[in-house]
Amino acid sequence: MESPTYQDFNLKPFTTRSNRKALIQISNTLIPYGLLWWLMVQAAEVSPWLTPPFVILLSLFSLRSFSLMHDCGHGSLFRKPILNRIAGFVLGVVNAVPQRSWSKDHAYHHKTNGDWQSYRGVADFLSLEEFQSLSPQQQRLYRWIRHPLMAIPGGFYYLAIQPRLDLILGWIAPKRRIWTSTDELIDLWLSNLCTVMAVIGLGSWAGFGLVLSLYSVILCLTATVLIYVFYVQHIFEKSYAHLSEGWTPMRGALEGTSLLKLPILLQWFTANIGYHNVHHLCERIPNYNLESCHQQNHHLLQNVPILTLDTMLHSAKFLLWDSANASLIAIPSTK
Repeated sequence: MESPTYQDFNLKPFTTRSNRKALIQISNTLIPYGLLWWLMVQAAEVSPWLTPPFVILLSLFSLRSFSLMHDCGHGSLFRKPILNRIAGFVLGVVNAVPQRSWSKDHAYHHKTNGDWQSYRGVADFLSLEEFQSLSPQQQRLYRWIRHPLMAIPGGFYYLAIQPRLDLILGWIAPKRRIWTSTDELIDLWLSNLCTVMAVIGLGSWAGFGLVLSLYSVILCLTATVLIYVFYVQHIFEKSYAHLSEGWTPMRGALEGTSLLKLPILLQWFTANIGYHNVHHLCERIPNYNLESCHQQNHHLLQNVPILTLDTMLHSAKFLLWDSANASLIAIPSTK
């Protein structure tokens, strides 16, 4: 059977967006998020040992907030752009992420998915030749930084520190600026300001020590799951990782992206992002239509890479880009 083309897929009917569905999703995410914070603070007054279940639930709702923010960045949650901007901004504040700048960077990932000469993945991988040119100490550091457990401190840095650091460094050093217009700069400042004000407000109500410690753990857990989910959607055995010359977006979507099968509860909290092949085929499809679109086009997606919770960690060993064979490989063992 020949590889399918874009015209073979039935995608357009699923790009229809619904303000009603989007509003329901926003409501069943942000309302429980706020309620859980209130309940957690009440529980903490009785005993700190009562807070872990709330922390876990809040991390899951933070994960869902991030996933919905991701949809807003693609303009695929609501019908009107202004509603996507407003909702995306608010959902970004939940996880301390300036949504506009994040979505701009994410759009570049979509444009270059599978083109590893332009985009080296979430962990900025080296090619096999580049790795072999490193000293033994540098090779050990490379392995260590990309160890699965490093997703925990790395995730905290990604959400809690990097957005503020990007703003400060960009202001000091123009070459490091992530904004290209006054509008983007204002959005960055406003997002960071709202995040700080929210923390100050919560701290004034419940105590800064309690709020900062719990919020830090929530962000850490949320970002760790986000990194793993995003990582395995593109980093797996025989993932399509081509040079720019000869690269095709279609192969990037079908071979450089996985179908991540999750339990139904996690599928809900990640807003169906496991249907990542379909998402990369057409980013305008809202999350609430991804599963239906996958089912409609199932006969064309039978050969896409499939991952599950059981096989996710197996992908952690593919840390190098083999440009000669257009795929990802594990670090060769040394004798």
